[in-house]
Amino acid sequence: MTAPGPRAAVPPPPAQPDEGLERWRLVLGAPAERWTGPLRPGDAARDAALEWLYGRDPELRERGVRPTAPAAGPGGDGPSQITAVDWLDDIHRLFPKETVERLERDAVEQYEIHEIVTDPDVLARVEPNPALLQAVLLRTKHLMNPQVLAMARRIVEAVVRDLLDRLRPELRRAFSGARSRRPSRLPLARDFDFQGTIRANLGHYQPEQRRVLIERPRFHSRTRRHLEQWQLILLVDQSGSMVRSVIHSAVTAACLWSLPGLRTHLVAFDTQVVDLTADVRDPVELLMGVQLGGGTDIARAADYAAGLVDNPRRGIVAIISDFYEGGDPYRLLRTVRGLVEQGVTVLGLAALDEDAEPDYDRDLAGRLAEAGVHVGAMTPGRLAEFVAEKVGR
Repeated sequence: MTAPGPRAAVPPPPAQPDEGLERWRLVLGAPAERWTGPLRPGDAARDAALEWLYGRDPELRERGVRPTAPAAGPGGDGPSQITAVDWLDDIHRLFPKETVERLERDAVEQYEIHEIVTDPDVLARVEPNPALLQAVLLRTKHLMNPQVLAMARRIVEAVVRDLLDRLRPELRRAFSGARSRRPSRLPLARDFDFQGTIRANLGHYQPEQRRVLIERPRFHSRTRRHLEQWQLILLVDQSGSMVRSVIHSAVTAACLWSLPGLRTHLVAFDTQVVDLTADVRDPVELLMGVQLGGGTDIARAADYAAGLVDNPRRGIVAIISDFYEGGDPYRLLRTVRGLVEQGVTVLGLAALDEDAEPDYDRDLAGRLAEAGVHVGAMTPGRLAEFVAEKVGR
C-alpha cells in the first residue's frame, strides 16, 4: 500500500470586493481605486455611466474626486463618444428608478445636456417622471421645436395623470364631511362601519370555519359641509425655484375646480400677473404654457387678487411663493393687511408639493405673519383640509 502523496495546493477563493468600498469608488472615481480595489464588471459599467456625466465637472477634477472624462477621439476633448441615447439606455439598465431620475435631472439642469429634450430619439426613451417634468419641460421648452414639443407633451400628460389620480381622492376626502354616529343606507366603501357590522352579524358566526357571514353590512352617514359662495384664489410664484409648487398648484386647482360652492382662481405671477383660471380644467395645457423664471412682484399679484374678491368674509387668498420680493414689500404688506382687515383669510405658503420642504425669505414671511397672514408650508392635501375647515363652519 503506497502512502498518499502530498496534496496539490488549492488556491484560496478570491476575496469578494467590499460593497461599502465599491460605493466609495463609484463616488470618488478612479483615483480612489488604490484604496478600494478594482470594480466588478457590473459596477464598472455603472462607473462609466457616472463618468460620462460627472466627469465633465471641472470642480471635481480640481478637487481630485473624479478625473475629467476621456477624450472624444484623436485631437478632441469632451466626455466620450457615448451619445445621450446610449447613456439613457445604460442608466435605465444599470440604476434604480430614483437614481435615474436624479441623473436625468442633473444632466439637464447642471450640465445642460439639451439633447435629452431636443433630440426626438432621446426623448422617446425617457420615462415620464416628476423630476424630468421639473428639470426638462418647464425649464427648457423654449429649446424645443414644435415636433419635439409634441413628443414632450406625453411626459406632461403622464405625470399630470399620475398626480391627479393620487391627489384627487385626498383633496375630495377633505370636503366629504366628517362621519356621524347615525347609520346610512347609502353603501359607500369609504363609510363602511366595521365594528357595527360585526356586532350586527354575530348571530351568523360559524365556529367550524371561524368566520362571520355578513348579511347586514352597516355604513356611517356623513355630516354635510356648507360650501356656498366661497372663493379660493391661488397666487402662484412662477420663478424658477418654485417649479414643484407650480406643478402641484395647477393639479390642485384642477382637483378643486368642480367642487360645489367653491370658486377656484389660479393666477401665476413673476413681474407680471397672468390669470390662468380659464385653463384650470386642463392642467396639461396650463403647464405647457407656464414660463418659469424672471423677477418676482408679489405686491402686484396681491393687488390683482384683492380686485377678484367678491365677499371678503368668504374669501381665501393663498400666496404660494418663496417671498423673495423683487417689488415693493411695503406695498405688499399694505395690501395683505387691508385684505385681512376686510375679513379675507390670507395664506402665505412657502411650498405646495408632496414634500412641503420650504425655502423662503423668513424676514418677509415674519412681517406677513405680523400683518395677519397664516404663513407655513403645506402639501396639497393639507391645503384642502384647511380650506374645507374654513368653508365648513
